[in-house]
Amino acid sequence: MRANSRVAYLYILPGFLVFALFVLVPLGHTAWLSLYDWDGITLGTWTGLDNYTEQLADPDVRTAFSHSMVFLFFFAALPVGLGLVLASVLSRFRLRGLGFFRTVIFLPQVVTAVVVGIAWRWMYADEGTINQLLSAVGLDGLARAWLGDFTWALPALGLVGTWVMSGLCMVLFLAGISKIDASLYEAARVDGAGPVREFFAVTLPGLKQEMAVGLTLTTIAALRSFDLVYVTTGGGPGNATNVPGFEIYKLAFRQGAVGEACAVAVMLTVLIFTVVLLITRLLREKL
Repeated sequence: MRANSRVAYLYILPGFLVFALFVLVPLGHTAWLSLYDWDGITLGTWTGLDNYTEQLADPDVRTAFSHSMVFLFFFAALPVGLGLVLASVLSRFRLRGLGFFRTVIFLPQVVTAVVVGIAWRWMYADEGTINQLLSAVGLDGLARAWLGDFTWALPALGLVGTWVMSGLCMVLFLAGISKIDASLYEAARVDGAGPVREFFAVTLPGLKQEMAVGLTLTTIAALRSFDLVYVTTGGGPGNATNVPGFEIYKLAFRQGAVGEACAVAVMLTVLIFTVVLLITRLLREKL
């Protein structure tokens, strides 16, 4: 038994070495740099945990993390909910052109975030598609420069995240539904269950693992978001769409505060690990 364990460890050793070289070592180096006051060029000065206390007291950093919590709703909660509904409908009814619908909904996943950002920046512009559609249905009063509005810029960006992540969730759940034993649905129908009861009694418990994967992927995407914000709003207007990823970029490359940027990066990493761990535990206990 012990010999088998050693052989198993030898099999995973090459993969672990690559993981350690490209993930664990840079992560440890980032944590080490976060303890220094360093501009990225000259010699750094040891500051201990001062970078962390300063960044935790900085209102801009706190605002950036609060925006990430808003993104969790748009990037994770909404896509998982929409994905469940879409997967249930598409798997229950034999629609004509089903493959086409799946491809269209999944399409945002294969487009780079930069292209997505540029496309939605045009759509949200003064003369963009969104305002033209509002004008066409007589809702001119709602038209605005969405990404330049202090109130609506963050939800507008969040909806882009919903659009991108919903296709991924739908494909995950469709794959999960295909593995559920058809006899469970037949038994539920014999007991008089309708579509809604079937969903809660059979489909939802059967998608436990897929939901854990979907929530994990979408949560990480929400918390580490940077490219979409960089391309569309640059964190503006003001600080309205700033997120931790963009704050790290500003500190490191615009202000030359590499130590402070590393401190925010470490805090973001800890937050991501904590949230993902909570999601995994909650799903394991509740479903």
